Amino acid sequence: MTGNEGKIIVVGIGADGMAGLGGAARTELQSATVIFGGPRQLDLLDADVTAERKAWPSPMLAALPTLFDGLGDVHVVASGDPMLHGIGATLIRLFGRDRVTVLPHVSSVTLACARLGWSVQDTEVISLVNAAPHTAMRLGGQAVVLSKGADTPRALARLLTEAGRGQSDFTVLEQLGGPAERITTMTAQEWQTQDPHVDALNVIAVQYVPDLRIGAALADTAFDHDGQITKQHIRAVTLATLQPRPNQILWDVGSGSGSVAIEWCRASAGRAVAFESDDGRRERITRNINTFGVRVDVRGAAPEGFQDLAGPDTIFIGGGLTQPGLFDACFDALESGGRLVANAVTAESEAFVVQLFSKLGGELRRFQHYHGEPIGGFTGWRPALPITQWTVVKE
Repeated sequence: MTGNEGKIIVVGIGADGMAGLGGAARTELQSATVIFGGPRQLDLLDADVTAERKAWPSPMLAALPTLFDGLGDVHVVASGDPMLHGIGATLIRLFGRDRVTVLPHVSSVTLACARLGWSVQDTEVISLVNAAPHTAMRLGGQAVVLSKGADTPRALARLLTEAGRGQSDFTVLEQLGGPAERITTMTAQEWQTQDPHVDALNVIAVQYVPDLRIGAALADTAFDHDGQITKQHIRAVTLATLQPRPNQILWDVGSGSGSVAIEWCRASAGRAVAFESDDGRRERITRNINTFGVRVDVRGAAPEGFQDLAGPDTIFIGGGLTQPGLFDACFDALESGGRLVANAVTAESEAFVVQLFSKLGGELRRFQHYHGEPIGGFTGWRPALPITQWTVVKE
């Protein structure tokens, strides 16, 4: 918070302009002395709003902490519900909830669900305003996707089609709630082929097919890999040990196919960084993260790739454990309370984690599982490689 203690009143406004505002919101805008907002929102104000109108500077976020200094009370106009991926939450984070008052309008998500007959609680909300289009890829369900602009529907339709999910129902809703409202429904593949003109103010409603949502660990065949993958059953117990939590960051060291990083993101809506020295495997990781729509930063070899990165909450070492200096660099990167999980397959890496367990404590487990296979007319058990897993929380 700056030295200026004036109030900040944030008013949500829809495509129908002031005609759609309630009495309290209209009164606030009519009594304002200065109003900040984007050009499109400011243009929606009527002539009876006499306040000075100021468009957001660029870049905006860097200017916000001191932007209102010396202005007393200020008003802000924002699109729809300012608390839904909007400026309202940003202002409260910077200035505190006691200083910021938010008067929300009906959100574009609520309007889209109302037009389509979808229940809001069953609909995921995805924002592409500041995210790459692939982060809206899903393996089923339905979502309202907040667009960055007129090109977003085409980009998302192309990704869905290239991933073999072009038959997903794809509805673009433009200028929702305003006099120029338009709703267009076709499949993602048809959208990519026809590429109709779209207004910059749009959201996309997608019903993803085929519906392949899986609550447990994904089958190995769901990933593009060359055999270097943490197998499904070991991945399941590894995820249980990693304990994914919302919005936390995982470093997946020796990532192989990226399966653990991807499962972490699916389980927690968090982020991950995958470190992999092999060029071909990095390409596979990139294809996998595009398929699953998760936020994974793909880097080269560890620990060289650690530079310029914020520290992780959790580290998983799936490969390269005996590489000189790798463990020390990983452990040093963790803050107090951070968790490290290492899976060892070879005798050398197993001996290494046993030494670490003796030195640093933690928990040591060994997993062995078997597959039933035909032996003539009978069935026998074929063992998979045993996995030694060490877990430690940094003090």
